[in-house]
Amino acid sequence: MTSSIMATSTGAANTADAQRNVWLLVASQSLGGAAPPIIISLGGIVGQMLASDPSLSTLPVSLYNLGLALSTIPAAVLMRRLGRRAAYVLGALLGSVSGLIATYGVVQGDFATFCVGAAMAGFYGACVQSYRFAATDAVEPSQRAKAISRIMVGGLVAAVIGPQVVIWTRDAWPMAPFAGSFLGQAGLALLALPLLWLLRAPPPQAAVAEGTARPVGTIARSPGFVVAVTAGIVSYGLMAFIMTAAPMAMVGCGHTVGEAALGIQWHVLAMFAPSFFTGHLIARFGKIAITALGLVLIAASGLLALAGLELLHFWGSLILLGVGWNFGFIGATAMVTDTYTPAERAKVQALNDFLVFGTVAVASFGSGRLLNTSGWETINTLMLPLIAVVLVMLGWLTLHRRRATASTTVTQ
Repeated sequence: MTSSIMATSTGAANTADAQRNVWLLVASQSLGGAAPPIIISLGGIVGQMLASDPSLSTLPVSLYNLGLALSTIPAAVLMRRLGRRAAYVLGALLGSVSGLIATYGVVQGDFATFCVGAAMAGFYGACVQSYRFAATDAVEPSQRAKAISRIMVGGLVAAVIGPQVVIWTRDAWPMAPFAGSFLGQAGLALLALPLLWLLRAPPPQAAVAEGTARPVGTIARSPGFVVAVTAGIVSYGLMAFIMTAAPMAMVGCGHTVGEAALGIQWHVLAMFAPSFFTGHLIARFGKIAITALGLVLIAASGLLALAGLELLHFWGSLILLGVGWNFGFIGATAMVTDTYTPAERAKVQALNDFLVFGTVAVASFGSGRLLNTSGWETINTLMLPLIAVVLVMLGWLTLHRRRATASTTVTQ
């Protein structure tokens, strides 16, 4: 009886800690997730100011995405060895330092230094992206999608904070436009530090003791992992590709810069606003179904973009793209959490994020060039076959699991 009471008490404590961690991570996501909007919205503008070659103006943004992709595995190693809390605190510290370096680069008019600051911010970005996985560490499998969805709500707050920091601080430093915005980026990272320090994460080696880990190659070849990662890559990669190209396409079609900026603002809101109910939809209809719905919405955004070049075509396409990304990416992330044991958690999450954000880095490098060489219509046409392939893969995985379940039932 006593042991039963202790087990119940321990379970309740673990549940309370898990819920507490989720809300701390939501707040940390709201602050840490504000850095990318600052870097992405100002990186090209500052690049135009500082770079000797105009073709290098978008290099800081591309280096940020590349730094994020390359940092996913080192960040996961630190989480495994030191624990999530220590790794996240280090990430926030580096995020603050990166903002200071970028500020110094702007003040000194040094493009290379500014690029170093943008690239270094990628490590903090890798930590922030893993918050969605951290939220699932101590929750029941049936609640993982809802936990991930809650973390993404922090992205909605960040989408407001980031642009507001730019608006309020861009002229704060005399004789150095936008330097104050990157100083604000450093300040936001510092504000996240006490929240991350309050996390009650499991000890670094606790997960390892819970079972024997399979080789990462074995997991990477499993059908569930292959389909989940492919869905995540296509959802995020296409979103990044289209979002990067859309403002240039809008201006090229005669729309104003302000109209393009407003379209991106609606797009970002559409990316994160559905997070209030995405987890509930996944619980009701399943991970695969919601992931497929997200991909269908992304395809619909492409078809709407192909229907015309009026302002509403662009805005409507960007809104559909944002909602589709939300369903597709959260659903794919939830699918990944079903492919590993606690002992395999760190390396599988790192591999997933490396593949996803490596694709985003490539997309950010290539979108402008493809837009200039092939045009807006070609970009939207080329994404449709990719989505069709992933939808077929999701359908195959559904049939594969049904047959496996039926076979198990017959054997029993």
